[in-house]
Amino acid sequence: MSLSLSEVTWQKSLSQAIRDPKELISRLKLPENLLKPAMKSVQLFPLMVPESYLNRMEPGNPEDPLLKQILPLELENETVQGFSDDAVGDLNVRHTPGLLHKYQGRALLMVSGACAVHCRYCFRRHYPYGEEPRTLAEWEPVWEALHSDTSIQEIILSGGDPLLLTDIRLQELCKRISEIPHVKRLRIHSRLPVVLPDRIHAGLLELFQQLTAGGVIVWMVIHANHPNEIAGDAEIAIRNMLQAGIPTLNQTVLLKGINDNADTLVKLSEKLINLGVVPYYLHQLDRVTGVAHFEVAEEQGRALVRELRTRLPGYAVPQYVREIAGESHKISLLG
Repeated sequence: MSLSLSEVTWQKSLSQAIRDPKELISRLKLPENLLKPAMKSVQLFPLMVPESYLNRMEPGNPEDPLLKQILPLELENETVQGFSDDAVGDLNVRHTPGLLHKYQGRALLMVSGACAVHCRYCFRRHYPYGEEPRTLAEWEPVWEALHSDTSIQEIILSGGDPLLLTDIRLQELCKRISEIPHVKRLRIHSRLPVVLPDRIHAGLLELFQQLTAGGVIVWMVIHANHPNEIAGDAEIAIRNMLQAGIPTLNQTVLLKGINDNADTLVKLSEKLINLGVVPYYLHQLDRVTGVAHFEVAEEQGRALVRELRTRLPGYAVPQYVREIAGESHKISLLG
């Protein structure tokens, strides 16, 4: 099957993403003293930022909230007590390669090890993606496990980013999921609607609509941390998903120096609900090695959410949670 024009377009956009810190710093007219630490840090965790996302950053501003999410810093190389490679306990619930079963009634498939943007606070920056299945044959044990466990009603596609799979591969996955009689929902966690918006084309939306029509409801969970991310082509992509009838939630990570103030979080929630997106979770930072400089104190987070409650309708206030390895659900930080 030949690739559609839309498929070629987003793959071309991905191929043109910036991977060189020198190019990033030059394009954004940033101070040259940022280059040396960036070059050191990309040895451990590479840089990746698509043009669309870059175009929403302010040139000449090292404090730009989108830039700070993707700019490699020397702070990532520091060892901080209490931070570890697998802070959320993914490897302890990896029942078979490709399948994480952490919560009752839900199973998570690690369908991709790649992302379109490398968020510097990534909680899976140390995950052993190379050990996950690649070929269709290697996925067979996963399908057998899912068929045999009738308690599973929802499958979550994650990674990496599941929307970096081609439409053909996604169609194959959706077909196998639709053949599991007890699965009623498919949840897709993706940063691409925000950072690589041309991935959300008509053919992809049609695939999700067909799956829903067949009895497996598709839910999209996007990831925006700052209101400046919801703009231009990203706003159009999100609107197109909603107009296609795909219920959409947003997850935000509370990040020091990026969104750790009430005005920013209020504006983000307002942008989301004005589109029809539900602010779902505000995550306390997962304590993964290399991300300690992003951490906001929990008490500050609680105060922020209490203020959000005074300024927003209840449905616009995300749940403030953290994930703790071994727990059977996300833990509310508001009690």
